[in-house]
Amino acid sequence: MDEQHRGRPIAHSRVTLSKIMTAVDVNLYGTVHGGVLMKFVDDVAGAAAARHSGGTAVTAAIDEIVFLQPVRVGDLVHAYAQVNWTGRSSMEVGVKLTAEPWDAVGATPIPVATAYLVFVAVDVAGNPRRVPPVLLDDPEDQRRFREAMIRRDHRLARRRAIRKARSEHHRIDD
Repeated sequence: MDEQHRGRPIAHSRVTLSKIMTAVDVNLYGTVHGGVLMKFVDDVAGAAAARHSGGTAVTAAIDEIVFLQPVRVGDLVHAYAQVNWTGRSSMEVGVKLTAEPWDAVGATPIPVATAYLVFVAVDVAGNPRRVPPVLLDDPEDQRRFREAMIRRDHRLARRRAIRKARSEHHRIDD
């Protein structure tokens, strides 16, 4: 079996990025724009997907993003990502953001957001390519994998329902 199709442990995909939030990142309320945090989430998730797949991976879906606490100017935000599940060419990446408030140096970082994204590995022509399966090393990896499968099943069911509704809508219009 060639190296590209051999499984990789989840730990292989883990990526951490950190960024200090500045005045250009905030909204009128003095907190960091959700869109700024979403881009940060997408960046770290993309790095994890590329690391696991061994090449380019593009965002296919954001299953969920939950903002838990506001982030402010000066906060040091840490983004942690890892591949939780793989299919033939797609991967689910889980992301957690924490923040260290600028006025509490050395304080324990607080959770500020979580997200689940789906990436598809692509070749130079933009066509989907195979990704190695994830190897589940411990019970926590197994739990994340099972939960990712549930999210995948829900995502596929939503897509089927949307396609069905669209086709019914077209029949009515005919």
